[in-house]
Amino acid sequence: MSEDTPNQPAPTDEGDSALVSLPSRAVLRVAGADAHSFLQNLLTCDMDDVDAEGAGYGALLTPQGKILFDFLVLADEAGYLLDTAQETASDFARRLGFYKLRSKVEIADVSETHKVAAAFGPKPKAEGCLVVADPRLAGFGWRVIGPPAVIDALAAGGTEPQYHARRVAAGVPEAPFDFALGDAFPHDADMDDLNGVAFDKGCFIGQEVVSRMRHRGTARRRIIKVTGMGNLPAPGTEILAGEKTAGTLGTVDGTAGLALVRLDRIAQARVRGEPVTAGGVQLEPALPDFARFTWPETAANPETAE
Repeated sequence: MSEDTPNQPAPTDEGDSALVSLPSRAVLRVAGADAHSFLQNLLTCDMDDVDAEGAGYGALLTPQGKILFDFLVLADEAGYLLDTAQETASDFARRLGFYKLRSKVEIADVSETHKVAAAFGPKPKAEGCLVVADPRLAGFGWRVIGPPAVIDALAAGGTEPQYHARRVAAGVPEAPFDFALGDAFPHDADMDDLNGVAFDKGCFIGQEVVSRMRHRGTARRRIIKVTGMGNLPAPGTEILAGEKTAGTLGTVDGTAGLALVRLDRIAQARVRGEPVTAGGVQLEPALPDFARFTWPETAANPETAE
């Protein structure tokens, strides 16, 4: 993993834990003699780390540095499995095919034979499945990919909302729930703090823009955690900092949620004592525990906000 990876407790391998099936996910396979180099030249993650750790988190970007697709990538004996949003999987496969050119790779949607699940706590026992620690955040849980019949049997009683509630509690965003594909930079989605961008691996699509944002510290939008004074309104609800638009609400779990916001506008409102609200519900914003980014120092000068 990147040298910037936070020092956090690793998941335990002892015991067992129940699975939660994730029907909103699909699985693409990229295999062939050139699979490693093909993905290494395209994706934000370092495929050398994927080979070493068994899994990685990354994105395929536009040349302008915006996220087209986000995913987890798992290494297996036949190549790599890309665990991605089901609703955009076919577009993802087509886009990868666009870059294939003469590379010796095969790209296929294998969702009919591979199903995705998550598990939290001890490492689950899932015979016949690929089980890896979730690469985004140490201690966050496990990713499991295996035959649908096996996953369904092991995940009996577990529902996907349980997984999303866990994401909200940890502050871990996912598209399309917390940011719009094609509209967000990796920094907006906290990918730089969740092991999703390998800044030291060399070139990938959009690398120049993303690296410049990092070195200049120009990222103003971030996904943060919010807690409502009452149950939060629907995802997509506009967030106001005082009277200024400051962002939108993402995944919601009762009074807890994730939100993509302008950090400077939230910080300015807090300095002024103005409320931060969504749909009339007052919010308490907080940075995720894993965040290396902070509230802008310009918050001390309200006149600098635009």
